[in-house]
Amino acid sequence: MINTYLQKYAHLLVNYSLDVQPGERVLIRSTTLAEPLIREVYRETLRAGGHPYTMLEFQGESRIMIEEGNEFQLTHSPEFLKIAMEDFDCYLRIMAPYNLRAMQGIDGQKASLYKAGRAGLMKIYSERTATRDLKRSLCQYPTLANAQEAGMSLEEYTEFVFQACFLYDEHPEKKWLEIREYQQAIVDVLNRHENIRYKNRHFDIEFSTKGRTWINSDGQTNMPSGEVYTSPVEDSVNGKIHFSLPAFHNGHEVSDATLWVKDGEIYKWEAKKGKQYLDYVFKLDGARRFGEAAIGTNRNIQRITKNILFDEKIGGTVHMALGQSYLQTGGKNQSSIHWDLITEMSDGGEIYADGKLIYRNGDFLFL
Repeated sequence: MINTYLQKYAHLLVNYSLDVQPGERVLIRSTTLAEPLIREVYRETLRAGGHPYTMLEFQGESRIMIEEGNEFQLTHSPEFLKIAMEDFDCYLRIMAPYNLRAMQGIDGQKASLYKAGRAGLMKIYSERTATRDLKRSLCQYPTLANAQEAGMSLEEYTEFVFQACFLYDEHPEKKWLEIREYQQAIVDVLNRHENIRYKNRHFDIEFSTKGRTWINSDGQTNMPSGEVYTSPVEDSVNGKIHFSLPAFHNGHEVSDATLWVKDGEIYKWEAKKGKQYLDYVFKLDGARRFGEAAIGTNRNIQRITKNILFDEKIGGTVHMALGQSYLQTGGKNQSSIHWDLITEMSDGGEIYADGKLIYRNGDFLFL
């Protein structure tokens, strides 16, 4: 039975998310754990007329590189990946981790060298994916590590992933086209306004989106998706925001965080859990400004799993990200971090656009 859903998953990824065309080169990147899905994606890519290439990581590969590599090796840009980022047409990243804590306790200086060696690739990747010159999609293959992190059995987590992607629908691609149409109506309204306000009984925050673009995240760049997002004008954010849902970053948890913002800069913060990590994050360049403001719409996701690919899409929530902006929205903030913090809006939450109430209790009022 699971093979049937993997086939549907692969068909959706290749034909909807990546929209692979004849002759296009496709990089499929994951770990060896995801072989069952990789096999089906490879098959579907061939059927679509594309040229599939695979790049698979074995257990502990990155840690071995950092522990054993010298400075020259750590800063060396992987040549095949460089070719793919510069010249390929499609890039599929299937997340399938063996161990979510595999990099804990690693030498920080060597880890920084490793990251620096790939900075150029990230720049190319960001620029090409912003314009869809490189069609990319990020998705999840269910693994025991993710299931344990989410507090589920592997079977339960697999069902959760498939449900979030609408794979139990008879025609998942048709469902995502419906979501695209639904969210397009939302971004069309938001893009006609310049001042946005998020409000509920715990917070009140506003920002300008003048000159910025709201994006319809409809399952192409992420699978699953189900959000609309933009980058606020950097110095326009004012007020207070409380994030009611726990947030996770590099193995750290922050819960019940409240941030105070003036003219775009976060100047005060509190958290019931994880304040020390916030203290560290806010020392990073660009981290005290918001790079993203978004609204989650996926009603098939209704619980925190400690995986931002799913958590930020929870229907009836909004989120704001610390740090790096998205080029495709017109954002200008730069930072080494992009961290989404999420808050519930289904219990009294409201969104105003240029002073007009457009959203209440997790639903848009004009739809």
